[in-house]
Amino acid sequence: MRLTRAALAVAATALAPALLIAAPASAAPTSAPGPAGASTTSVAATSDAGGSTTPVDEMSDDEVRIAIMRVIADPSTGKAVYAAAQKAMDGTIEDQRTFLKTGRSAAQAEDDRVAVFRILAVARQNNDKAVVREATKALDDGSPAALRAFLETGYRLARAEDDRVAVFRILAGPATGAALRAAAERALDDGTPEALRYFLEHGRYEVGS
Repeated sequence: MRLTRAALAVAATALAPALLIAAPASAAPTSAPGPAGASTTSVAATSDAGGSTTPVDEMSDDEVRIAIMRVIADPSTGKAVYAAAQKAMDGTIEDQRTFLKTGRSAAQAEDDRVAVFRILAVARQNNDKAVVREATKALDDGSPAALRAFLETGYRLARAEDDRVAVFRILAGPATGAALRAAAERALDDGTPEALRYFLEHGRYEVGS
């Protein structure tokens, strides 16, 4: 059953406009990661009407299939999750329920691992020591929670640490002029990861040397 994302999106919308799939804790980009080693044992489907939730074992067969179709149709779904969802749709209803209970979170961890490796490769090229340190730590831990925690918060904070070092280097440069020095100091005084990143990507060029 190899359908395109567009076809699945149309089908899922037509069959169950009120059914939304709630991502497992290890996959949800806006939720706090659970403790290291924690596994997701259940996934719930959330209805638009009233926000009620239904455990996977209590979902009808059609609801299970529609939930998986929504995962496949989601443009943000990674390759491993996409492949696991397609495989589940090709299998039995029990295969599909297993995907929603545990298979999706396991596949998400695989996608997360690939993402961390990509970040690590770039960080090594750029000699971003804090990012290299934290990415390596997440990969050495290897748990879905550790990988997700790095992608959700660890990467941002580690990059800010590297950015802060880069801004201090600019301040220490003998060729740094007054305008650039003032902009660098403002970024450091602000101190947020966003302010430091903005200065390095844009602010330093807006004021010249």
